[in-house]
Amino acid sequence: MSTIKNSRPSLKTVLKTTTVAGVAAVLLTTGLPAEVTKSFAEAVSVPAPAVPSFANVVDAVSPAVVSVRVQARERVSDDGSNFTFDFGGRGFEDLPEDHPLRRFFREFGPGDNDRADRWRDRRGPRGEGRLRPRAQGSGFFITEDGYLVTNNHVVSDGSAFTVILNDGTELDAKLVGKDSRTDLAVLKVDDKRKFTYVKFADDEKVRVGDWVVAVGNPFGLGGTVTAGIISARGRDIGSGPYDDYLQVDAAVNRGNSGGPTFNLAGEVVGINTAIFSPSGGNVGIAFAIPATVAKDVVNSLMKDGTVSRGWLGVQIQPVTKDIAESLGLSEANGALVVEPQAGSPGEKAGIKNGDIVTALNGEPVKDPRDLARRVAALRPGSTAEVTLWRSGKSETVKLEIGTLPSDSKETPAPSEAQPDEGQAGEEALADLGLTVTPSDDDSGVTITSVDPDSAASDRGLKEGEKIVSVNNQDVKSADDVLKVINNAKKDGRTKALFQIEAQEGSRFVALPIAQG
Repeated sequence: MSTIKNSRPSLKTVLKTTTVAGVAAVLLTTGLPAEVTKSFAEAVSVPAPAVPSFANVVDAVSPAVVSVRVQARERVSDDGSNFTFDFGGRGFEDLPEDHPLRRFFREFGPGDNDRADRWRDRRGPRGEGRLRPRAQGSGFFITEDGYLVTNNHVVSDGSAFTVILNDGTELDAKLVGKDSRTDLAVLKVDDKRKFTYVKFADDEKVRVGDWVVAVGNPFGLGGTVTAGIISARGRDIGSGPYDDYLQVDAAVNRGNSGGPTFNLAGEVVGINTAIFSPSGGNVGIAFAIPATVAKDVVNSLMKDGTVSRGWLGVQIQPVTKDIAESLGLSEANGALVVEPQAGSPGEKAGIKNGDIVTALNGEPVKDPRDLARRVAALRPGSTAEVTLWRSGKSETVKLEIGTLPSDSKETPAPSEAQPDEGQAGEEALADLGLTVTPSDDDSGVTITSVDPDSAASDRGLKEGEKIVSVNNQDVKSADDVLKVINNAKKDGRTKALFQIEAQEGSRFVALPIAQG
C-alpha cells in the first residue's frame, strides 16, 4: 500500500522562499549585482513647418524706421491780450496737486501777472502761441544724409518736427515738402552721422499673398513690428484721384501712418496711410501707398519741394454699361467727359461734354482713375494724343499738357432756381416718369416732378435739376427730348444719355427708353 504525500509546501518553506526573493529584489534595486534602468515615454515632439522668420529683416531695417512727433503753435488772439483758445474755469483749485488739469490752470489761468509774463515769454515770434503736441506718426530714412518719408497728414499744419530713432535719440527735423494728393511728405534731419536707410521696391512684382512686415509707432509704441500678407492691389478708397493702394492685413493702428511696409528682402513696398476700422483699431484691413507712386513723388519733393503734374482740365465720370449702350460703345471702358474747364488744355483742343476718352497716347484708358494717374504722370508742356468716342465714332485730338494748379478744385456748375409749382409750359415725358419745363436761361429743361416709381427716380434725378442734353444733343423743350429719344430708338438703342445739371455740378445719367 503506497503512501501519498501532501504536495502543498509548508509554511516554513514559503517563508524561506519569500525571504530569498525579497533579498534578491533588494539586491537588484540597489544595483549591487545588476543595474535596472527605469523606462519613461518620450516627450512630445512635432517637426516645425517651414514658416519664414522675419527676424533677419527686422534686424536690418529697424534702425531706418523712426517715430515722428509733430508740434503746432496754438492760436492766439491778436488783440494784445494774453488769452489763447484754451479755456480754464472755476473749481480747478479743488483738484489734486498732481492732476494735469490743475497744472494746466495754474500755468495758463487768468490773473497773476508773473504767470502772464512767463506765458508771454513762451510765445513764438510775432505773438504766435507756444508749441503744442499735435500729432505722432512714423517714418523712414531713404538716404544716409537724413532725408526721410512720412505722411502728409502726419505733418500737415505742423510748426516743429522731432524724429526719434530706434535707440531713443531725438533729433530735430525740417519740412522739405509735402503733397496732399498722395498724402506724402519729406523731412530732413541735419546731423553729422550717417543714417541707416532703406530703398523702395519694384511693387509691380508684388503679388497678392506675398508676406510683408510693417514697422512703426502705433499708439506711441516705437519699433513695433507686425506681419501679414498683401490682401489686394489697386484699391480705391475715395481719398483722391490717384488712389491705387495696396491692401495689407498686417496689424496697422493709429501712429503707424507714414511707416513702411517691407517685403522679405527689406525693401519698402508701401507706405502705411489709412485703415478701415469701425472701432478705431486694427481689423486686418490697412492701405499702403505703393512704392512706385511714392518714389516719383518723393524724388520731386526732395528736388523742388513740390510736385509738378500734367493737367487735362476736364471733369470726368465712369462709363457704366448703361452709358456705353446709350452711346453705342461696345465696352464700358474709358472716362466720360462731364465738362471741360474753361481755358483748360482739354477745352482748347475741342474736347466736349459727352465725349468719352478711350485712349491716351495710343494706350487704352480703363476708367477715370486710370486717366487721372496717367495724365498726372505726363510732363507739363509735352504733347499728347487723346482718343475720343464722339457721335458714334472714334477720333483723335492732339493737345499740349498743362500744369495742374496747386490744390485746384473743380468749380461746380451754377445752380438754377427751383421753379414754382404749376409753372406754365410744363410738359410730361410719361415714358421717363418726368415732367419738365423750359429753363429760364433757355439752356435746357428743368425737371418739375419725378415719378417715385420711375427709373429716373431710381437713378437719382430730382425736382429742380436741369436736363441740358440728351445723347450729347442740346435740348430746350420736351419735344427736343422726345425727338432725340425717337432717333435713338430707330438706331436700336434701349437707353439714352442725359446730361444733368444740379447744385453739386454736372453729371451724366443713362435712362432706359421704351421701344415702341
